[in-house]
Amino acid sequence: MDQKISRTNDGVWSRRECLKTIAAFSLGAMASSRGVLSGASTASIESTRVVSWKPPLYHGWPTLTRRKNGELLLAFSGGRESHICPFGRLELMRSKDNGASWGWPQVIHDCAIDDRDAGVLETPQGSILLTNFTSLRYADDYEAAMKIPAGQPKAWDAVKRAEWKAAHERLTADERQREVGTWMWRSTDGGVTWSARYQVPCNSPHGPVALASGRLLYIGAALWADDRVVGTWESTDDGVTWQLLSRFTPRPTDQTKNYHELHGVECVSGKIIAQIRNHNTQNAHETLQSESTDGGKTWSIPHSIGVWGLPSHLLRLKDGRLLMSYGYRRAPYGNQARMSQDEGATWSDPITISDDGIRSDLGYPSTVECDDGTLVTVWYEVMKGSDLAQLRQARWRLTV
Repeated sequence: MDQKISRTNDGVWSRRECLKTIAAFSLGAMASSRGVLSGASTASIESTRVVSWKPPLYHGWPTLTRRKNGELLLAFSGGRESHICPFGRLELMRSKDNGASWGWPQVIHDCAIDDRDAGVLETPQGSILLTNFTSLRYADDYEAAMKIPAGQPKAWDAVKRAEWKAAHERLTADERQREVGTWMWRSTDGGVTWSARYQVPCNSPHGPVALASGRLLYIGAALWADDRVVGTWESTDDGVTWQLLSRFTPRPTDQTKNYHELHGVECVSGKIIAQIRNHNTQNAHETLQSESTDGGKTWSIPHSIGVWGLPSHLLRLKDGRLLMSYGYRRAPYGNQARMSQDEGATWSDPITISDDGIRSDLGYPSTVECDDGTLVTVWYEVMKGSDLAQLRQARWRLTV
């Protein structure tokens, strides 16, 4: 269990460290090369704690990355009142000690509507890219609430009505529509200064991925376009511009519009794995997978890997194995990981990162590997005693 929040001398929220060993996987044979591989593995959770500042605010949809100099960057949507609201903003925190402590969050952007999701990547050239998307989804809740007279059941109190009204009316209806988009920020000085935001053609929660060649791929969905492409966009100029490289072909039973929140990783061989949050009837709420052997120009038909949970973040470890981290939004609520030793052909049984969640408003875990082999995973979670989600971190190890 996490310790009650307290402040240490350096201003970092601290948590009691807990040690939890996850049972070894049983070894078994697989009938399909595209299923779950039963493999022996053991992981130990060394500590779990909340790392977000300002508990009276809601924090959501983080991405964690590790720079070449060892610094950890954690991007997220902060400043929020709830899962859906007009107050979201793009924030960034840094850790210079592998997540033992975190600095004060820097607000990168706060537009007049909702800034949601946050991806972060250090490119092979050393630039830092941040991504998010903006949304007017909160306006439906606002307009419905304004129709309920004060004092009636489910009516908002006067303070909330006034705050949402003031936030919503900062812009005209046309101006609000022009704020909706998928965005990127770029820094070439380690995040000291940032470019103005610029439109990019797609979004995925954890942002683009880098290839060994120096190319960048953004595997995602064109959220607000009339033609909702789900595919791969390429940048050959360090993230300044992006061009459509390929589209995913759905399974015959699927509609592409029900593919969401993709992420990818390059294997040692050069093969690229992409995983997809699936909302089609077949394999609903599972993670689907597709592969490319030509640098993202073409992709296999998405297929089930037998993993219920979403969305997924992919990481290649130093030893070449792949790790997928994903939210598990049914009891026991939490976050899980799986390993692949064969470049995504098969995946291990689940490794439990956390399983003490109180409801499904959690997840979007992402993981980095430190020099000593420690893994650090961060996700967001509504915890007991508050509806305001916090950023929660686990430090853990694979022992086999």
